[in-house]
Amino acid sequence: MADLTSIKNIGPAFEAQLKSVGITTAEDLRALGADAAYAKMLEGGNKPHFIGYYVLHMALQGRPWNDCKGAEKAALRKQFDEIKAGSFDDARSELELFLNRIGVVETAKQ
Repeated sequence: MADLTSIKNIGPAFEAQLKSVGITTAEDLRALGADAAYAKMLEGGNKPHFIGYYVLHMALQGRPWNDCKGAEKAALRKQFDEIKAGSFDDARSELELFLNRIGVVETAKQ
């Protein structure tokens, strides 16, 4: 099993965020895909950040993080907004976020 940091653009900080939600290997991340992995990160309490989202897409494609431009970037922004709306609720307390992470509280969907 390969380390997450074996994927270009995945550094120690991003690796820690992924591991915090149970994505522990490069194979896990590739199998899950960028959208599902990012949704899982948001559901786990990580704050949404568009650059992190498209960097994850570029990483899984083996492309430089700053290769995302134009229509592709606009399409990813639309996907990011949809994932954020369905997976992140900044109105939840830290306790609710923790209970959600361990499977006690269901994630609020809009």
